[in-house]
Amino acid sequence: MTTANAGLAKKLGYTNVRAFLGGEPSWSELGFPVYASNQYIAKGNVVILDLRTGDAPVKGRIPRSVQIGYEDLEDRMDDIPRNAPVILYADNLDDVTDAYEDMKDAGFKTVAMVKGNYQGWVASGGEIETGPIFSNEITWVRKLGKGEVSVDEFRKATLGELPDTFVIDARTPEEIAELGIFKNTVNIPLDEIPKRMKEIPKDKRVFIHCSTGARADLAYRELIKNGYDVKFLLLNISDPECDCPIIMPE
Repeated sequence: MTTANAGLAKKLGYTNVRAFLGGEPSWSELGFPVYASNQYIAKGNVVILDLRTGDAPVKGRIPRSVQIGYEDLEDRMDDIPRNAPVILYADNLDDVTDAYEDMKDAGFKTVAMVKGNYQGWVASGGEIETGPIFSNEITWVRKLGKGEVSVDEFRKATLGELPDTFVIDARTPEEIAELGIFKNTVNIPLDEIPKRMKEIPKDKRVFIHCSTGARADLAYRELIKNGYDVKFLLLNISDPECDCPIIMPE
């Protein structure tokens, strides 16, 4: 998030905003941990992995978690959907940080840990469940949140197959120069949207994307406030699922 985008976030009502210009990928590459909030762990559409072995999860576990002991994680990687947000916890820091690094190295883009591991979850008042575990199958299914557009619908728009649809790319010109832009898409960077609204038609539905969905979500909130029929794409556009045709600038 740029400093300008952080300013827009404040205008949208966020009060504790800081900008780390490299974003989450750079944060992770520097070796800093990523933690999920308790609310996201409890309510989010996520895969929660309990890396503990033996009967520890039977005595107490985070609801919806799947037990995959750390030593078995490599063999179970293919069972975990690559586009799923994954949250990890264990009883010790070494197992969970090693698993975090292993999953990032394996190409999982959205991985986080439980602050303080299982003990931290309990100490913070997080709900637990006990008793036998009848299945360790991962059954995650992608669910669209409020304001989200499906990948299939977004793809049709970039292919020109959805009439009366205006698609915005909220990334910076520098990102587009490096990575290209989807067909049938107009570049309006997030921090320029408030002053360029006259370029966005109100008689069409609007789809908006960025590189991961974070900036697109902010733009969505700004356009909703101004009366637009808008949805945003919450997806890392480097994900193979997002296979829309790309045009490289000349």
